[in-house]
Amino acid sequence: MTRYLIGRLLGLATVLLVTSALVFGAVYLAPGDPVSFLLHGRPATPEAVASLRAQYHLDDPLPMRYVRWLGGVLHGDFGRSAQFHQDVASLIGSRLPGTALLVGYAAVLVAVLGVAGGILAALRPGPLDRAILIGTGVATATPSFVTAIALVSFFSVQLGWFPGPGGTTSGLGDRLYHLTLPAFALALTFAGLLARVTRSAMLDELGREHVEVARARGVAERSVVRRHVLRNVLGPVVTVGGTMLAGLLISTSIVETAFDVPGLGSLLVQSVTAKDFAVVQAITLLSVAVFVLVNFVVDLLAPLVDPRLSLHGEGSS
Repeated sequence: MTRYLIGRLLGLATVLLVTSALVFGAVYLAPGDPVSFLLHGRPATPEAVASLRAQYHLDDPLPMRYVRWLGGVLHGDFGRSAQFHQDVASLIGSRLPGTALLVGYAAVLVAVLGVAGGILAALRPGPLDRAILIGTGVATATPSFVTAIALVSFFSVQLGWFPGPGGTTSGLGDRLYHLTLPAFALALTFAGLLARVTRSAMLDELGREHVEVARARGVAERSVVRRHVLRNVLGPVVTVGGTMLAGLLISTSIVETAFDVPGLGSLLVQSVTAKDFAVVQAITLLSVAVFVLVNFVVDLLAPLVDPRLSLHGEGSS
């Protein structure tokens, strides 16, 4: 177990190191010059331009800038935002709670709608199964921004049940109320995918020999499903669900922008538009770190959920 943990942690560190280099280099390869944004379109003398480039180390060689940036990241310093004129770490810290609450809300919806829909589809073949398959197919194929527009048009504009984009909130209950439509827009695609995975795993387990034997012995159907089917289905559901949890964070940029939610996703869109390199690098690296950490936790939980898997087996991957 110790060797496995050390190996996985070294692998995670390697992935984050390589990703940090790719993120840093890719941002600087993008067209455009951040100096033009810093000047806000105002004319400037060559001396002023040179001063700005020296202040943000834009004239240093790319490897030197990367080493300086990586050293700061290891000490919790992500640089200073050229757009907001404040430390990137404090800027992300102020936006992180809103995104975390949105992702958590959406994760609950994905788990409830996806697992419940997949179980019902597998246990109720016929019209209900077909209806769930059609619904999950539509949800999976619909982009988040289209879902956001449809939800706002129907539930906010026509029915008036939920507030539209923007607005102020006070208290946890009011924040959850304002985040209901964004959470559904973020969760529907992932819920459709999880429902299909759950249905497929349920049908696979329902057709296994030990389930047929339990039914032949007269064991109640509810007990068969609970003891012999659901327990074995948890493995693939947890694995796929963990990957989706990381995907929710990456998908927040579209939903937060559509609903004017002040979170990391909308901040990323603003920073890309403004060529605010420090913020883009920090948020991208944070997203990658969350993704690999979630997959690491899923790999650790998989053998506990399904004892047939081992830490050294292929199943946990």
